[in-house]
Amino acid sequence: MQLLSQLKIGQPATISAIEAEELLFHRLSALGFRIGKPLSIIRRANFNGPLQVRLGTTDVILRDTEAAHIRINTHPIN
Repeated sequence: MQLLSQLKIGQPATISAIEAEELLFHRLSALGFRIGKPLSIIRRANFNGPLQVRLGTTDVILRDTEAAHIRINTHPIN
């Protein structure tokens, strides 16, 4: 397992855990981050800036610090 903040651009992954305090956990859940949901990183800003994460057909912008609370399982790139 690795953190979403460590995922490479374009590499598919699945959320395996969200390890955050209650407020952040509920915010991430409201944005669609749930265990078992597939995702990938579309774009990463410079200097540890925000990440553009694709969850199905929805794109979400996350801070790198928020992404560090999401554990993922990666999938091989075809």
